[in-house]
Amino acid sequence: MSAPKLSIVVPAYNEERSLVRCVERVRAIGGDDLLLEIIVVDDASTDRTRRLAEELSKKYPDVRVLSHEKNQGKGAALQTGFRMATGDFVAIQDADLEYDPSDLKRLLGPLVSGSADVVIGSRFLGGEAHRVLYFWHSVGNRVLTLLSNMFTDLNLTDMETCYKVFRREILQRIDLHEQRFGFEPEIVAHLARMRLRIVEMGISYNGRTYEEGKKIGAKDGFRALYCIARYNMPHAPLPVQFGGYLLVGGVAAMANVALFASLSRVMSAWLAAPAAFVLAAALNYALCVSLLFRRRAQWSTAGEVGTYAALVIGVGAIDLLSTVGLIDAGWPPALAKITASLLAFAFNFIGRRYIVFAQPSPVAWAPADSTTPTHSPETRDIHEETAAPSVVRL
Repeated sequence: MSAPKLSIVVPAYNEERSLVRCVERVRAIGGDDLLLEIIVVDDASTDRTRRLAEELSKKYPDVRVLSHEKNQGKGAALQTGFRMATGDFVAIQDADLEYDPSDLKRLLGPLVSGSADVVIGSRFLGGEAHRVLYFWHSVGNRVLTLLSNMFTDLNLTDMETCYKVFRREILQRIDLHEQRFGFEPEIVAHLARMRLRIVEMGISYNGRTYEEGKKIGAKDGFRALYCIARYNMPHAPLPVQFGGYLLVGGVAAMANVALFASLSRVMSAWLAAPAAFVLAAALNYALCVSLLFRRRAQWSTAGEVGTYAALVIGVGAIDLLSTVGLIDAGWPPALAKITASLLAFAFNFIGRRYIVFAQPSPVAWAPADSTTPTHSPETRDIHEETAAPSVVRL
C-alpha cells in the first residue's frame, strides 16, 4: 500500500522572517509514511520572501514556488496553490507559523482512514498550547463562527481557523471567489452545501501581534459578515432565510410608502398607489436576487420575472380579497388590513422560496469513481454515509 501524499499550500506575503523556518518544520512531518508537496505561493512580496522561496525549491525537490506579479490577497494565493496541487489531500499552512505544522499529521488521520472528507483544526477545542493575546479577536472569531453555523446548520467551534485539510478532489471542484480573508466563510459555506463528513480536532495556536506582522483587520471582519450572508443565504435554514426576507420586505414596504408620498404630490392617489407598488415590487425582486435567493435557479430570466410578476399579482389579490372579506365579516378595517397584510407577507415568502426561486435539493458529494481505493483497507465508501452534513469532534 503506497503512502498518502499531502499537498500543503503556503500563502506568503512579506514573510521573510519566518518562511524558511516554516518550510523546514513542514518538511519535518514527512517521511516514508507521508509524502509531501509544499507549494509556496508568493503574493507579490516586497521583501526577500520570493527569493527565499526559490532558494528552498532549489534545495528541496518537494518544494514548489508559484508567484503573483500583483498582490491579490490570501484567498487568491490559496486558489493558485489549490489549482496546482497533486496530492491525495490538501492542507493550508500560514507562513507566519501561528499554527504548528506537527498538528497537520494528526489532522490527516481521519482522512487517511476514510472516516472524514474534511478535517478542521479548532483553536477552541482540546488542551493544546495557546498563546494568550487579543480578547476581542477571540470574541469576534466566536461571533463569526456562531453566525456561520446559523447559516450553514453546522456546529463548528472555529470557522475562521487556518487549518483545514481536504480531499483534493473535493477542493478542486469548488469555484472560489474571495481574494482575501473572506476565503474562510466562503469555503465553509461550500463544504456545508456539499453535505460532507466534517471532523473537528483541537490544535495549538501561537498567534502573533500586529507588531510581529499580523495582517487581518476590522475590515476583514466586516467582509466575513458579508461573505457569511452572500454564500449561504440562498440555501440557509428556513428561519434564517425568513429573517432575511423580513428585512427585504421591510425595506420594500418603506420604499412603497415613501414612493407613494412622493408621487401623490404630482399625480392622483389612484395612479400614485399602483406606481409606487410596482416600483417597490421591482426593488423587492432586486433585493431578493442579490441577497436572498439565487437567480435562475429553476427558470430562465424571462420565466423567473414572469413567475415573480404572477406571484405579485396573486398576492395583491389575496391582500385585497382578505381585507374586503374580513371587513364584511365585521372586523375593524385597521385590524382587517393588518391581518391581510400578514397573510400576504407569508404567501409572498412561500411563493418566492418554493416557486419563483426554488432551489434544487442538495445532494451529498461522492467521488467521481466510487471504486477508487483509499489508504486504509477499513475505509467505508462515502456512499454509505448519510446525506446530512455533520461535524464530529475528536
